[in-house]
Amino acid sequence: MDSHVTADSGYWYGLEGQVDAPTAVLQALRGYRSAEVATRRSTRDSMGMGETDLLALRYLLRAQSSGERVGPKDLSRMLGITTASTTSLIDRLVLSGHVRREPHPTDRRSLVIVPTTETDTEVRETLGRMHRRMLEVAEGLTPDESRVIVSFLRKMTEALDEHTAGH
Repeated sequence: MDSHVTADSGYWYGLEGQVDAPTAVLQALRGYRSAEVATRRSTRDSMGMGETDLLALRYLLRAQSSGERVGPKDLSRMLGITTASTTSLIDRLVLSGHVRREPHPTDRRSLVIVPTTETDTEVRETLGRMHRRMLEVAEGLTPDESRVIVSFLRKMTEALDEHTAGH
């Protein structure tokens, strides 16, 4: 089986060349995860922000595209951070020009957090080519391959969720 494996991959899943099919699958999944982490780090670095900042922007851009309004409490809840941390996060994103605070259109006591047009453009330019390439790979799958992969990934997600719930 062909797999992209790092030299230290034998630690958990056996040495390359001495693996069975399930182990090769886990090695490939681990390789994908490593590549994804490196890509996210590179994106954060190129945009000059931390992980939480980038997660907040992704959430705000998705909400904006679906017509949702996001307030600081929504952001705090989604990120699982305190209101004080959320305030600091929003302050950073406002200062960097990525978001604006605007009055809520129907509740004058509230604010909404809105990503700027420049942020949308920056994120699309930074991640667009990578997303297009990933989509090309997914589009190259047969319907049967897609079903198998989706089923596998959902089962892996359930296994991780069960593990997390047990701790």
